[in-house]
Amino acid sequence: MPFHCGQRVGEDIPLCPALTRLKQEHIPLREQMEQLYQSAEGVGDDTHIADWQGALHELREKAVRFERELHAHSEREEKYLFPMMASYIGRESGPLMVMEYEHQKGKEYLQTFIAKIDQATAPVDTEKAKKIGLFMIQAYNILSQHFMKEENVLFPMAEQLLSSEEKDLLAKKMQTV
Repeated sequence: MPFHCGQRVGEDIPLCPALTRLKQEHIPLREQMEQLYQSAEGVGDDTHIADWQGALHELREKAVRFERELHAHSEREEKYLFPMMASYIGRESGPLMVMEYEHQKGKEYLQTFIAKIDQATAPVDTEKAKKIGLFMIQAYNILSQHFMKEENVLFPMAEQLLSSEEKDLLAKKMQTV
């Protein structure tokens, strides 16, 4: 059944095992992202804290774990799913270009957040801590929208475009990463 232009965004269609795996990987990533976002939003809120360096370093450790898991997930998409889809819809413009751009921007904000914490020297006052926290908030904003686009548009589109053989090959390739 082809992907219909009139198909409603977010319409729940059954996904093959490989696409289901990618979609399910979003659940723990989204949970971690939400926690990081809440923590980053709270940076600078406690007026009794004069030096935010300790709190930021705790947040940094969580961000590093998240970055590692996000990287593994996005590798599966970029190395296997995107090239398969590109043969149908191209990569220079359209959904795949947007997905790759969002991967890049989300990772950049996350890496900048980590780097800014690493570069910060004590004491880290409220204003500086809030500026550092903004990088995590930006990563959250991009990646949460990105996950929604993948789940509601890209994965259903892939389900409709890819042949059964391609879906099987995708599942096999994803087992190696």
